[in-house]
Amino acid sequence: MRLQPRREMLEIWRAVARHNGAEGEWVWEGRFGRNSISDAEQLLCIMYPASLVKSFQLDRPANTEKAMLNALGRMGDRSDLPRRLLDLLTEYMQTYTDKESGAPDFSGGSYFRSAESGVKPTDEQLRLHVVDSYSISVTLTLATLGFLRIFRDQITRADLKAKVEELEALASRRLSAAMVGLLRSFTVNVYGDDSLPWKTLMRTVGRRGQSSERLVADLQDRLQEVRSGLRDLSIGSGQVVDDLSDPSLLFECGWTWGTLAGAPEIKTTEEVGRQGEGQAEDRPLLYFTTNALAGIVDLTSERTRVLRLLNEEQQRLAQALQLRYDLTRSYWATVASSETTTGVRLAEDRWPLEDIPWRTSDGEESDYFSLLVTSLVTHDLSRRGAPDSDLRRVFSVLQELSSRGRVTRRPLTNDVAIELHTPGVPLRLGGSKTPAGPQLNWVVSDFAVMLLKRVATLAGLARSPELRSQLTALIDQVWDHLAERRMDDGRPGSLWDQAPATWDMPEGATEGTKADRPSWYHTERVMECLVMLSDLILKKPTRSDLLAQQARDRITEAEQLVDRQLFAGAMEAGPAVRGRLQELRSKLQRAQSALAEMPATADSLASEVLRGLDELEAAQENAAE
Repeated sequence: MRLQPRREMLEIWRAVARHNGAEGEWVWEGRFGRNSISDAEQLLCIMYPASLVKSFQLDRPANTEKAMLNALGRMGDRSDLPRRLLDLLTEYMQTYTDKESGAPDFSGGSYFRSAESGVKPTDEQLRLHVVDSYSISVTLTLATLGFLRIFRDQITRADLKAKVEELEALASRRLSAAMVGLLRSFTVNVYGDDSLPWKTLMRTVGRRGQSSERLVADLQDRLQEVRSGLRDLSIGSGQVVDDLSDPSLLFECGWTWGTLAGAPEIKTTEEVGRQGEGQAEDRPLLYFTTNALAGIVDLTSERTRVLRLLNEEQQRLAQALQLRYDLTRSYWATVASSETTTGVRLAEDRWPLEDIPWRTSDGEESDYFSLLVTSLVTHDLSRRGAPDSDLRRVFSVLQELSSRGRVTRRPLTNDVAIELHTPGVPLRLGGSKTPAGPQLNWVVSDFAVMLLKRVATLAGLARSPELRSQLTALIDQVWDHLAERRMDDGRPGSLWDQAPATWDMPEGATEGTKADRPSWYHTERVMECLVMLSDLILKKPTRSDLLAQQARDRITEAEQLVDRQLFAGAMEAGPAVRGRLQELRSKLQRAQSALAEMPATADSLASEVLRGLDELEAAQENAAE
């Protein structure tokens, strides 16, 4: 890749520290004002890489690398920096905790938009809890608890230990409450024939020449395991046993935008505060489903298990969320691809995912929805270790989306595709309208950065060096687009997001064209991608079986030639010959060690050994003559 993730992450850290002033004060307000999501995104610009990339860790002050200290120098030195983070994280947890009830606050606040021109959301509506806040709180609190788990062992001062204990309690409570919120936002939408969702699904998964009766029976059979799993849900929302027992009905599952209307309270020993009434409609939304799954992945990650960040009750809640994750992943993989829930691939020529744009159950269609479904399918590809043939299908979809979304192609005059990026795609939040307030929307404008994340995920799954090379080439192209959208006219070291001056904006798409404050919504998502790409770079290289066989043949030949030299008494010759042969034997041993995981490296080393042996033999022949 031309993109250098380490350098770009350091640039973001410098920009975040610079944004917060020369005197060290922390400027919370982003482009859309303060809310529980934006503030968490701002903190994660630092905490996300610090918790997942070893060289960026800040929890062991004595081991913090100089480059990290230089990047965050405005926030403090080696010893001050962790304490500064401690104070900021505590401030966030306290700010978004109800002072009277002690319940964590997951409101969407300034991220809510009115769908009715000239009518502002009421204060009551701005306080509605939203799945985005639940999910990002899971990520932030896990990063916080992991940071505290290590930092606690580095300090001796009683006042610092007391601060660590206070923040740990706040973070653990917020984590539990976020998990409860996710459990109460899961929904199963069951519908019959002649309904709009039924007709939409039939159009999506239908194949030419197949009757509707056969199509329904086939889909019911492929979704049988998901249906049975949903009937077994025991806590939280989404328990619709009676409806799912009717084989004539179809369904969809996932997360709605907030706490579901009528969602039952979760019985838990954790102190999560009052569990408020929900009002979100019982229809899953692709965007919120994707974000919910991202938070659940963090809950079940290896880091969470190794550091033992969850207590016994939180593990019980996490298991309930994991079940919903598995069922949701299986459902969307079955609907969007030709995959059955048992992992058997059907022989259709075309996946529904490849029919762009995707149409949701309410009849809306957008390239952004295709990208969201690609994200859901990618979860399944990762779980089952999908072959490169399946990855190539998804890669072709991403290539087409990158072109249609004007990420890898120049926008046309008055190009409506620009609206995917600014102002973004409005999502109707069903159930949000009140007698005193308007219908609410949630505007999403992360098309390009989500595209980069999906390509990076596929690159991490690819087995073929050729496919991985194609994916990394697309990564560079998408990054070129994102780099142009930095503030300050795309200057390196700036935050996101600003529409490039070269874009010919459609009428009404003016939001973000002149940015005077950073969008933490975009900047945090860019940082997530860079962390993923760092992990991609640090993974073992993809292995080519063809190259491995070639390297093995060369190593075998080199071994035989070395043995011939030893048998001829080369080690009894002069010091120059002995030294050269010993050097070649060491290099051959390195080739043998590298063969299993790095066949290209092994092949190169074996070639050097063969060349050296040929030169040695030629010298011996000349000496004999």
